[in-house]
Amino acid sequence: MEIKKIAIIQEAPVLLNLQEGVLKAARLIREAGKAGAELIVFPECWLTGYPAWVFGMAGWDCANARYWYEKFLAQCPTADDEILSPIRKAALESGAHIVLGFNEKARVGSGSIFNSILFIGPDGETLNVHRKLILTLTERNVWAQGDASGLNVIDTEVGRIGSLICWEHWHPLARHALHHQDEQIHIACWPDVPESHAIASRHYAFEGRCFVVAAAQYLTTDDIPDELLEAYKIGANPPDKNSDVLFNGGSGVIGPDGNWIVEQTFGQNKIIYADINLIDTTRFKHDLDIVGHYSRDDIFQLSVDRTKRQGLLFKDDLQIDRVGNI
Repeated sequence: MEIKKIAIIQEAPVLLNLQEGVLKAARLIREAGKAGAELIVFPECWLTGYPAWVFGMAGWDCANARYWYEKFLAQCPTADDEILSPIRKAALESGAHIVLGFNEKARVGSGSIFNSILFIGPDGETLNVHRKLILTLTERNVWAQGDASGLNVIDTEVGRIGSLICWEHWHPLARHALHHQDEQIHIACWPDVPESHAIASRHYAFEGRCFVVAAAQYLTTDDIPDELLEAYKIGANPPDKNSDVLFNGGSGVIGPDGNWIVEQTFGQNKIIYADINLIDTTRFKHDLDIVGHYSRDDIFQLSVDRTKRQGLLFKDDLQIDRVGNI
């Protein structure tokens, strides 16, 4: 038996407040760690929040959009920002692996933001950063496009863990790249998990014969600054326009047969726990292993460029010997 305990943090983020969001994340990690969680998962863009307001400010030369982007950018950390140290310390204290959806600034002085997942090990160190490859519709107005350098499955004491963000789950080549790394636990980070997102998550589990941890936010109008609320409602697209709930959660855990082993939780702030048996990822590959006996490598081949894109190389960084050779 290879039983592992997972926790999903379905709690409201602290919108546009990095410092308070970090402290809340650290507190929740400690709480889940005390409950025995070995893997603790936060939803998409949990740290500083999903910028749903961009859908309501998508016009050209929109002064209001620039105003909020300025505020948003000021609250976005780099992956190695010192301000994240309470989260790393909480990971170390709890002995858990942390998967955190966050808004990542490319560099300290950068004007661009990535929709990213930060993977922190139980020693508090960074194991991986995945930046969303493809941005959906108006999201392109707020996030930069990531490369494939973080399209990795990490081998840990908990299992082989990979992740994708939101509508990346409808990109078959991205899915295949992770399946081919023998993923056992897949982290599906969403803002919420309505039926369409649940279908994508369940399909991923069945296709990859892996566990899928579908992580979503619970967010209400009380969590949004008043001056941002109307624009935010457009992007959040709540199922009930008269409700104060903007993102209704829907987190849960799916087994390798595509069925829920922990049913979706809606309508509340909650830490959701699941016990999984990694042996199931092997058992269910008896009849379907799309990167093994159910593949056709003789006729299909996928090439993935995981080079980290730098965009600039200073020539004075290169060493030149006495005869002028580089």
